[in-house]
Amino acid sequence: MNLSIVIIVVLLVSFAFERMLDMLNAKSWDLKVPNALSDVYNENEYEKAQHYDKEKDRLSKWSSAFSLVIMITLVYSRSFAFLLNEISVFTKDLMFQTILFFGFCALLSDVLQLPFSLYSTFVIEEKFGFNRTTLKTFVFDKLKGYLIIATLGGSVMALFVLFYQYAGASFWWIAWLSISGFSLLISMFYASIILPLFNSLSPLPDGALRDALTAYCKKVGFPVADLFVMDGSKRSSKANAFFSGLGPKKKIVLFDTLIENQSVNELVAVMAHEVGHYKKKHTFTMIGMSVLQTGLMMFILGKFINTPNLSMALGASYAAFPLGLIAFFLLYSPVSMLLSIAMNILSRKHEFEADNFAAETSDANDLINALKKLSKDSLSNLNPHPAYVFVYYSHPTLLQRMNNMLR
Repeated sequence: MNLSIVIIVVLLVSFAFERMLDMLNAKSWDLKVPNALSDVYNENEYEKAQHYDKEKDRLSKWSSAFSLVIMITLVYSRSFAFLLNEISVFTKDLMFQTILFFGFCALLSDVLQLPFSLYSTFVIEEKFGFNRTTLKTFVFDKLKGYLIIATLGGSVMALFVLFYQYAGASFWWIAWLSISGFSLLISMFYASIILPLFNSLSPLPDGALRDALTAYCKKVGFPVADLFVMDGSKRSSKANAFFSGLGPKKKIVLFDTLIENQSVNELVAVMAHEVGHYKKKHTFTMIGMSVLQTGLMMFILGKFINTPNLSMALGASYAAFPLGLIAFFLLYSPVSMLLSIAMNILSRKHEFEADNFAAETSDANDLINALKKLSKDSLSNLNPHPAYVFVYYSHPTLLQRMNNMLR
């Protein structure tokens, strides 16, 4: 079978599978909310949450269908090969060809998805009271994102091609180690270097909350360097919290929207959950699994990247490195989904363990109350379909987490 047909079949099957899961999950709203969660929404709030999910789902349908049509058109019309040929007129250097090729593809993809992004932010999120992003912030976020991708992505791609040119078939393991090391550095310095480009981080002011969080960290032996507040309200009313860093000192970051809506005890319980991930070494486990996944992908890529059929599937008459990469990643997507499902299974296990740690070292009821507030404030589906949860959820459902902590 022609490999281009295989690519199109993979795209169609993936699309059909994802839409099937979306439809199952949409129908789950019709089920009765479990009694244990009856206090999360009143009747009007539950109806609002249903409308919010339906509007997001409708936009997702159009966005994914549009992306599918564009990708099939590009594959079938051999547009990728045409683009590479046009770039080859300006430069014969493989490194610059590859950087320009993927840079143009990334820019085109983002521009084509821009209307959907704008509609999501300024229509749906605005309609349901979540959006706080101004048009100016949206534009500057885009420009800063482009700069980061051009700088970091361009550098990584340049090294990737360099390894391929000078190491031949063995390039995969050098690329694997380099990409893994780069990802590790990003994890270590994200909150210090990249995050401040988009959000302001300020030390948590002195007071009851800081005292309670500091006391908890000392009690459980968590080495926190400092406690920060992030201006999450600059873009959305939704809340979150996380810690950053892999060394002996960690940064705890709380969204200002989280502080607004949670009590001191609830915030301590939320942080106890995050500390649980550190104590159970979940971060290192997930990084290790990610490194292994990258290694598997690079190993398979190394075996097939010089196969002319990959490039020919996209319209080339020879083995072209940039086209081979795109064809490979399109064909690899089912494997990537299976690995993602496995990672989500492991992640949900970690969430249960972090919840248990929080329940043991703080108060389970405080964490449950905090989780209920977060679900209500984000208009979450309290009864998602099990198949949808299995494939996409990195966290257990609210009911599953409650039952786990109260058993």
